[in-house]
Amino acid sequence: MSSHSQSQSALGRMVNEIEETAIAVILGIMTLITFVNVVLRYGFNTGLIWGLEAVTILFAWLVLFGISYAVKTTAHLGVDALTNLVPLTVRRALAIIAAVLCIVYAALLMKGAWDYWANFANLPQTTGRWFPTGFEEMSRTSYRSWYEVVDIPMPDWLRFIEPMINEGEPYEKLPRFIPYVMLPFGALLLLVRFVQAGVRVWTGAQDSLIVSHEAEDAVQDVAHMNRED
Repeated sequence: MSSHSQSQSALGRMVNEIEETAIAVILGIMTLITFVNVVLRYGFNTGLIWGLEAVTILFAWLVLFGISYAVKTTAHLGVDALTNLVPLTVRRALAIIAAVLCIVYAALLMKGAWDYWANFANLPQTTGRWFPTGFEEMSRTSYRSWYEVVDIPMPDWLRFIEPMINEGEPYEKLPRFIPYVMLPFGALLLLVRFVQAGVRVWTGAQDSLIVSHEAEDAVQDVAHMNRED
């Protein structure tokens, strides 16, 4: 195998496993911050003032990563009492329709997430009520890059962004556009996973967007073996 194909494979694995890696890292950081805060509070009567806000933001990131991860692993819950009554071809057609609707929903969510986040980063929102038709004309009153979070201090290693995004004015707290960037990124990731799921349904690699019945089948198998014993 050539080095080019190997790099493609590595990139493909990284993209495919982005949710698992992010979820593991976020859980680890949340646990560490919470543990340190507990030790400081009960052992030294102090604490990390920014700890609660940081954990809250990380939890929101965790949820957004988890949504796309559940789409990728077909782990979202759903009701299939009616679809199981129809023939397989009809069930597959319904799954394709559901995939298209989910893709449209994710696209709408992506637009809303971008429009909410953009001005915090001094970027234009999109025009159009439902789907983007262009970008708005920016004015200085539209800029919100000076908005900061409540407690998390501005890390020194991020101060290089101040001349680019905040006209050289120093930040005291972390600017909001940094934690809020997860909104459009999470929506984009969800859109990608829905497209991938839709392709798998179209090609017959899977027949549903919701959680499979493997666990239920396993329980039935165990119950059947117990009856035989």
